[in-house]
Amino acid sequence: MTDRVTLLIADDHPVVRDGLRGMFAGDPGFEVLAEAGDGAEAVALAERLDPDVVLMDLRMPRMDGLTAIGEIAARGLRCRVLVLTTYDTDGDVLPAVKAGATGYLLKDTAREDLFRAVRSAARGESVLSPAVATRLLGQVRTPEAEPLSPRELEVLALVAAGSTNREAAVRLFISEATVKTHLLHVYAKLDVKDRASAVAAAYRRGLLPLAGE
Repeated sequence: MTDRVTLLIADDHPVVRDGLRGMFAGDPGFEVLAEAGDGAEAVALAERLDPDVVLMDLRMPRMDGLTAIGEIAARGLRCRVLVLTTYDTDGDVLPAVKAGATGYLLKDTAREDLFRAVRSAARGESVLSPAVATRLLGQVRTPEAEPLSPRELEVLALVAAGSTNREAAVRLFISEATVKTHLLHVYAKLDVKDRASAVAAAYRRGLLPLAGE
């Protein structure tokens, strides 16, 4: 790696890409080699251009950022992947780190902090935003909860959409008593006491998709 850090920016929003390119263009220590609008394009450009760092968004069309991170790792490319996203749920952070991301930052990161993070990532150093670091530490300190079963997730998704126990039972072709049993298991696994808390916990942990996703 030379003193100048070469970058590939992967984000499906042109305004975000333009902003990042302009930001890094103002510092002689960086060179933006290209931009990608989805994960598949990011993987192809990373393989062809060999950047030091890929700034990777997670939610993109065609191929998402998580899949792209895994593909970059599988191809043995030398570039480091630094996630830059608005999402910091367990369902986003942990899979990205496990897939091979060197760092994970949120899009509200200050300019100078982002510059330092990119330089650190280029050196192979792990970089985490404070909120993400706190979340990961919490995972280490707290025993991993038993995952919800596919049926429990189905019941919880219907509850989140406003269904009553009776309506959920009809939709899933099971008895109302079985729905109640599944909900009790959900409460225990999420360590909550009621339906509203279960739904809130599920969104917080990334178990249910947010509206519009």
